[in-house]
Parts: sequence; C-alpha cells; structure tokens
Amino acid sequence: MAADNIHEPETWARVPWSTQPSLKLKCDEVGVDFDRFIEDLRLDWSDEDIAHEFDVPVGTIMNLREHFMRFGIDSVQGQD
Repeated sequence: MAADNIHEPETWARVPWSTQPSLKLKCDEVGVDFDRFIEDLRLDWSDEDIAHEFDVPVGTIMNLREHFMRFGIDSVQGQD
C-alpha cells in the first residue's frame, strides 16, 4: 500500500485567475459607460450625481464604486 503524502505541501497552478468579473463587465451589464464612470470617479463625483448621469439607481453606482475600491478595474488574482 502506498504511503500517504499528507506531509507534502500542496502545489497551486501559477497562472493568474479571477474570482470576480471585471469592473467593465459589471458596468456593461447595468448600462453604465465604463470610461465615463472612471472619469466621474476621478473627478470625485458623488454617487447621486453619477447615478443621475447614467439614469440608474444610486445603489448601482454604490456597488460599482465599492467594486472599484476593493478590486480595482480588473480583479485578477493568483500567483506570478
């Protein structure tokens, strides 16, 4: 019977992978122009002003801003 390898460290793939859709994809899904949204963030517009510009609920913009603050533009995670 073969010995168990319980003491050997696990190995992980070294290719980057993502657990979240990109911010652009999220913007596309809710009808928010990605480039304009990023520009509005750069200009420090309020969530209410951005929501009014895109005619979407304020909660939508709040969620997009939260995604940007937590994950950035593209949320690729993994190892080099």
